[in-house]
Amino acid sequence: MGSQFTDSKHAVAHIFNSAIAAPAIAAAWEIGFLDELLKQQEVSITDYAEQHDLDLASLKGLASALATVHIVKRDANTVTAGTHLHEAYRNKSLFHWLTLGSGTLFARMQHVLRNENRTGSFYSRDSAAIAYACREANAEFFDPMFWKAMGEIDYQVHSVVDLGCGSGEKLMQILERYPGTKAIGIDIAQPAVEFATAESVRRGLSDRLTFTQGDACALEYRDEFSEVDLLTSFLMGHDFWPREDCVGSLKSLRAAFPNVRRFLLCDTARVLLDSPDKGDTSRSRYAVTEDDVPLFTLGFEFGHALMDTFIPTIEDWEGVLEEGGWRCKKSYTFPPSLSFCMDLEPINQD
Repeated sequence: MGSQFTDSKHAVAHIFNSAIAAPAIAAAWEIGFLDELLKQQEVSITDYAEQHDLDLASLKGLASALATVHIVKRDANTVTAGTHLHEAYRNKSLFHWLTLGSGTLFARMQHVLRNENRTGSFYSRDSAAIAYACREANAEFFDPMFWKAMGEIDYQVHSVVDLGCGSGEKLMQILERYPGTKAIGIDIAQPAVEFATAESVRRGLSDRLTFTQGDACALEYRDEFSEVDLLTSFLMGHDFWPREDCVGSLKSLRAAFPNVRRFLLCDTARVLLDSPDKGDTSRSRYAVTEDDVPLFTLGFEFGHALMDTFIPTIEDWEGVLEEGGWRCKKSYTFPPSLSFCMDLEPINQD
């Protein structure tokens, strides 16, 4: 996207100011400031600081940071909506993911770039902040397409498994919408399993919902999987890769769930950092250039490159489905970047 500035002095100053404004968006959301502004249309900085026990000088600095990028208008002690408030609010979870969840990763990129350092646990991120952001991102961006895909399933769903279930929120939503359904959540992280289990009890769903620790990329058949007719996966499909591993994982899912009828696979594809390594020599038909990069794309793809996590293109996915035993009935695409929800069915299903 071309710069709005004609001289380097102002353009570079805007880059610097934006680097501060980005985490300010995330922080303003987390402390409730953005919600208050949308609700009241006008907020007194002094009053808000006093009501929420916030440092007044720091809150004024946050307001100034937001004003530099026209998210708010600041008049002395009063803040009102700026030109970009509503768009920034819609994408607040992406700023949170980038600056608060992944901030330590990008702050240490000079360390992570060096091959000599890329061994063991060579980077860190704030998993709690990422989970906080991803819940909102799911609700804002993925849920509309997911529920559309769910509504177009042509059979009555009885048993669901969510791969990489995290907090279990999606499964709980499914069970609340489909009262006769049972579900199993699988996550590799035991703390997530424990949290989800407790939450299912709190919401009165524990009689229909169980959680178990496991690697979704290497599942084997269990008796409790025999009745599962729907698989779901959100924002973890890229963990199946590289290609050979992905084909193996897709095959293992077919074997582990012999009666599955559909697999709703939702993730974000690569559109910017196309490169000739790892067997990928062609650019995606969805590819963008550095002159027109959508929101989230650069942070998502660059961040995963720093973490040595391969992000497949849509074409990469299309190239493994049949070999892995699946056929795509329909695919939905939507922001952020090029996110998708593929409605897959097993090949040779009677």
